[in-house]
Amino acid sequence: MMKTLYLTWIMAICLAVDNSSLIAQSTYCNPMNLDYGFTPIPNFSEAGRHRATADPVITYFKNKYYLFSTNQWGYWWSKDMLKWNFVSRRFLQPYHRVYDELCAPAVFAMGDSLYVIGSTYAKDFTLWSSSSPDTDTWRESVHAFTAGAWDPAFFLDDDGRLYLYHGSSNFYPMYGQEIDRKTMQPTGERKELIRLNDEVHGWERFGEYQDNTFLKPFMEGAWMNKYRGKYYLQYGAPGTEFSSYGDGVYISDKPLGPFTYQAHNPFSFKPGGFTRGAGHGATFQGQYGNWWHVSTITIAVKNSFERRLGLWPSRFDADGILYTETAYGDYPHKMPTSTFEKPSDLFTGWMLLNYNKPVRVSSSLPGYGANFAVDEQMKTYWSATSAKKGEFIESDLGEISTVHAVQINYADQDVDSSFLGKIPGIYHQYRVLASKDGKIWQLIVDKSNNKTDVPHDYVELVKPGEFRYIKLVNEHMAAGKFAISGLRVFGKGHGEMPKEVKDFVVLRGEHDKRSAWIKWRHDPKATGYVLYAGIAPDKLYTSVQVFGANEYYFKSMDKDRTYYFQIEAFNENGIGKRGPILKSE
Repeated sequence: MMKTLYLTWIMAICLAVDNSSLIAQSTYCNPMNLDYGFTPIPNFSEAGRHRATADPVITYFKNKYYLFSTNQWGYWWSKDMLKWNFVSRRFLQPYHRVYDELCAPAVFAMGDSLYVIGSTYAKDFTLWSSSSPDTDTWRESVHAFTAGAWDPAFFLDDDGRLYLYHGSSNFYPMYGQEIDRKTMQPTGERKELIRLNDEVHGWERFGEYQDNTFLKPFMEGAWMNKYRGKYYLQYGAPGTEFSSYGDGVYISDKPLGPFTYQAHNPFSFKPGGFTRGAGHGATFQGQYGNWWHVSTITIAVKNSFERRLGLWPSRFDADGILYTETAYGDYPHKMPTSTFEKPSDLFTGWMLLNYNKPVRVSSSLPGYGANFAVDEQMKTYWSATSAKKGEFIESDLGEISTVHAVQINYADQDVDSSFLGKIPGIYHQYRVLASKDGKIWQLIVDKSNNKTDVPHDYVELVKPGEFRYIKLVNEHMAAGKFAISGLRVFGKGHGEMPKEVKDFVVLRGEHDKRSAWIKWRHDPKATGYVLYAGIAPDKLYTSVQVFGANEYYFKSMDKDRTYYFQIEAFNENGIGKRGPILKSE
């Protein structure tokens, strides 16, 4: 008997190792799996060294995607947005020694070159350029750029004129200004373009769920796109540390306005689920003409600026409304190989199989219990007592299910105090085993020889398998103890899907029409619910994922606008039928 089990084990290992070389990943899962650097600012990490970035820009340039974000001491490029390659580069300033020399960077393509500059209120930051940025070939394009812009964004119009947009404040507006192409310096006076109006726009109110009033909200993160002759000026609000962080947009016939608030706002918004927040980002067009939005995801545990990045499919509808698809946005999605018609078509339909399911671990650090790894909150995490090889976490799916993919989200616990900025040479190594009965195990992912830093590793299995138990075993940690904020298993269960949700009610009070109390009857078969809201029955572009509740306070409406609502329940087996659409005036 022991010999038979031993042979079975060896065959399983060989099969997994052979298959690993054949993996051709065709799906992705948020948060983006990048080798994020650690915050380089010492007083930002007094509660513990941690990874952090935000304020991303992706530019499609010479058939490659280039991704820049705050304080990474470099940037990434990719051919397909599935595999990202890091280029180490310090964009040091000749006149300044600052921690954040590339904070909230502006990136744009012009002619044969890509240009980049960081945020500054000084009037002497360098504007860099490169004609082959997949390697470190940057040169000074402008030694001292005199605009003094924080959260800058450049826009090159199709008539060849160049514009700069910027602003980051809870008092000052968003500004715009033309840039002289010959001198690459600002020309004329900057122009006030837009301000927040939180008394009308509910989503712009300050707070985790637009619920704090001691501060005015922040407007930041300018971005501009042009589509069919219209200019779309985008901005982030109300604060980067909140789940309610989103991006809004104004539209104009001219690059410097006047601008009109788009009826659907925020156009990028994700206040629920594992990854929360979808603000301060950039909208870009990539391969096959597809539109995307890259944005900031909040964690805000060790510091308010502890953040990650998310990638969302986007689109302009037939009426020119810009929207971003975030429903099930942190579940596996297909990376398109052609033009997609609807962003929602990219969802694989693979469901989360282990939300709040039983967990077994090798050890637990006090205060960091095992179930934090399966509670669908990136703010919480389980930590083993060490980083030793062999520490493990085992998730029971409750029943045999078809497993398509796993995502391993590492957390930063007791990271060495020297970890500030980008740390070269660190890497994660692990194995994932699967079993039907918890006794005979099969190796389905082998990263025991991995030499890369993969803090949010997502692995699509070569071949789906029928399993009940998934075990993650540590081989080597990149930093700190073996700690997991999310061991997430995706696929399909074999049971019943939830039914259509009953007793769906939207209560929008006269006192504050920016807010509504939404209630529904709980379905015992449901893992959670997705609420949809929009400005028309065919424009339900806003979504909120809700776990463990049958109510939600929705505070993201415009004061005097009519809205429409719909709800669906989901579980491990799929998504139930949507209920009727309700109108709220």
